[in-house]
Amino acid sequence: MQALLQQVKFDGNGLVCAVAQDAATLRVLMVAWMNAEALQKTVETGFAHYYSRSRQKQWMKGESSGHTQKVRELRLDCDGDAVVMLIEQGGGIACHTGRESCFYRIWDGQGWTTADAPLKSEAEIYAQGREAV
Repeated sequence: MQALLQQVKFDGNGLVCAVAQDAATLRVLMVAWMNAEALQKTVETGFAHYYSRSRQKQWMKGESSGHTQKVRELRLDCDGDAVVMLIEQGGGIACHTGRESCFYRIWDGQGWTTADAPLKSEAEIYAQGREAV
């Protein structure tokens, strides 16, 4: 695992930016943070793991919602300070709001317009608690 972490430039908090992108459509689904443990678990299991800054702990995407992210490809940028994962999104929902993508708002020149409706309500998804990014 040393080869995995060797070129990653974690920030002062031990985190690296992680972008999840749909492997089929290339739509950006979400952005979160990984620490070394999350990156290692992602590679070991083949499923996306992140570090929650608000909860101060590592977590697997989908552990509460069931909307897991199967990693098909992992890329590191030229500076080593960001990773992109091409993933298969379980259930078609990446956002905690029940949408396909966290990037569902579009600037229309005067304000932010909601472009995508939720596929499921948060209450339906998180009957027992919520994943925090």
